[in-house]
Order: sequence, then C-alpha cells, then structure tokens
Amino acid sequence: MFNTQRPADAPASLASKQKYDGADVYESLREIFFDKCYICETKEPHDINVEHFEAHEKDLDKKFDWSNLYLACSRCNNIKRAEFNEILDCCDDKVDVFRAIRHVPPNTPYAKTVRLEAIAADDKTINTCKLLDKVFNSDHTVNKKVSGAFLRKKVYEQYNLLYDQVNKYYSPIATLRDKEDAIERIKVLMLRSAPYSAFIRWCVLDDEGLGELLGADMD
Repeated sequence: MFNTQRPADAPASLASKQKYDGADVYESLREIFFDKCYICETKEPHDINVEHFEAHEKDLDKKFDWSNLYLACSRCNNIKRAEFNEILDCCDDKVDVFRAIRHVPPNTPYAKTVRLEAIAADDKTINTCKLLDKVFNSDHTVNKKVSGAFLRKKVYEQYNLLYDQVNKYYSPIATLRDKEDAIERIKVLMLRSAPYSAFIRWCVLDDEGLGELLGADMD
C-alpha cells in the first residue's frame, strides 16, 4: 500500500446524494490514488470501482461521505467487502502504511505466493496484512487462483525491472554515470505513483547500500 493525500473539497455530484460514483468522483479519485487500486497497487486496472473504506450498510452519510470513498479494482473490492472494515488508512498522514507491512515480491514469475509481514502488532496492521495476503495469495476459488497468479506475475515483472537496475548499479564495470542512471531509474520505480511500489521500496530498504542511499526518498 501507499500513502496519499485527499483534498478536503468533495466532488460536486456527492451533494445531491443520488450517486456516489459519478464521473467527477472517479476523476478525483484517479488523481488522488495515482490511477492505482489503493489495495493491490495495480496501475490503470481494467475494472475499477469506487469503494467504501468502511462499508456503508445503507447508512446514507457513509455512502456519500467523500472521505469514505476510495479507488479499488473490482477484485480487491470483492475480496475486502465488509469483512475488512478496520484496516490502515492510506489517506491518514499520521500512518505510514508502506512501512507498516513488509512486502516481499515473488522470486519467479510463477511463484505460488508473495510474503507479507506485519511490522506492528496493532489490530489495523494485522487486519491489513490479512487482507493483502488474501488479495495476493488467495486460491479458495478457481477465479481467485487464476487472478492471483496473474497479479503475482505482474508484481514479478515490476520487481524484475528493479533487479536489472540493481545489477547495473553493482556491476564491477559500472561507471559513475552508470550508477547515477541506475539510481535515477530505481527512484522512478519507487514512486508512489508507480505500480506495486511497496514491493519495490521494501526490496530497496532491505539492501544495505541502497536502503541507506534511498531510504530518505520514500515519502
């Protein structure tokens, strides 16, 4: 997951309480969440939903509350439902959602799982870790098994881009320019707006040299 900031002003269409997923809401959420699902971090997902962070359960105030609307792919929305009401809020600037849960990417394109580890022991962190584990590793239905494997492969592809740059940075024949170029590309992969940025950032933090060099760049 990644932190982001939500502007206080709500899209105009919410005022009428007729539709919570109007065009202006979608466009605002796409900008706020970098056009990514806030849970799995898939960029420009094929099927996107306006998701209620806390299930509204027919409460109109919650249903049309601007602060309760998030951008999620349909798969994550389907997995989360009301079961995961108490999770870390990526719009809360007092919580570093990225550092709360260690993300370890798959080491092959067809790995059966990714590893997710809660760093803190509070209920919201534990619940968020359980949700992410279900999103990336669930195989309780054929559909979830196939879509989970596809998601892990997409994470691996992004990790592989990082791996290429790490190799270039540490190459014994790397010039100063080579190292600088590799670092700039790693910074691009680390951006909150980049797909699966939590996995990339944890790979960087877990590297003794790169973690010290780039840790301060992780907003």
